[in-house]
Amino acid sequence: MNERIGITLGDAAGIGPELVVKAFQHKGIREKATWIVAGDRAVLERAEAITGKHLNVTFIQDIHDAKTKAGTIYFIEMAPLDAGSYKLGELSPDAGDAAGECLKYLIRIAKEGFISSIMYAPLNKEALHRGGHEFKDELHFFATLFGVTSGFSEINKMDDLWVTRVTSHVSLKEVSDLVTKEKVAWTIRFANETLEKAGYTNPKIAVAALNPHAGDGGMLGQEEIEVIQPEVDRAKSEGLNVRGAYPADTLFVRRRKDPFDCLVAMYHDQAQTGMKLLGFNKGVTISVGLPVPLTTPAHGTAFDIAGKGEADEGATIEALKMAVQL
Repeated sequence: MNERIGITLGDAAGIGPELVVKAFQHKGIREKATWIVAGDRAVLERAEAITGKHLNVTFIQDIHDAKTKAGTIYFIEMAPLDAGSYKLGELSPDAGDAAGECLKYLIRIAKEGFISSIMYAPLNKEALHRGGHEFKDELHFFATLFGVTSGFSEINKMDDLWVTRVTSHVSLKEVSDLVTKEKVAWTIRFANETLEKAGYTNPKIAVAALNPHAGDGGMLGQEEIEVIQPEVDRAKSEGLNVRGAYPADTLFVRRRKDPFDCLVAMYHDQAQTGMKLLGFNKGVTISVGLPVPLTTPAHGTAFDIAGKGEADEGATIEALKMAVQL
């Protein structure tokens, strides 16, 4: 079935706009869906000039003018930016505000049932905040707009590996208190359910320990003994194909000989460092548990190379594919 997928260009001062233009040059991507882009026409044209590529779009003023037709890219002009209000490669509150407004629009039409998923190009959290969009992180921003208060989380995918985590965008000093039995149990089941929805049968889930050497029998911490291992064992007894808790420093080495489909990490960098080393230009971040899925490249706005035409569109291509698949 041909789906309608929403897209934003991301932060105008970063690499997002050029990534979108580049990604749609690849064979077979455009034909996967009907695409609805919300953004500033001048930002799109600037990205075309940077990349030397043209993105053939149909400009519309009303979302109801968009017909479902695979291969068509509709562009709704909104959140226009004064050209002098931002510079490529520099943080801009105005660019952050515009990026947030485009996301709000797509979420509104998603709630109305007009689009079935969203792919947003890279955002800058500080720019969004300075632009007036207050939130803990993007996931909670989306959840608030959808009116969802629980049952949602982030999961990353790179090739055949999925990764999620018990805690996410919090300081390290908060992690231990947030790694609770309830949260570990919920995250294991969230991982299992997400992969089953993606087509996996009895997915193999590996769970990371929190402390070095998985706590060394309690000498380096009690979280494995009191919290993590009991929930791994409970999930096993319920029939889930789960294993661990494994020391974090050997997880990705272990996977070479003992492959698993999904890693449940305890905190952000424990998972993301290995993922990005495996394939920085392939990773996708997915917001799951909301009325529609949202995907994005698992990297940032890369202000250091914005405007140079060097940005690798690989992860954006994967994020577009995942938006259609989900």
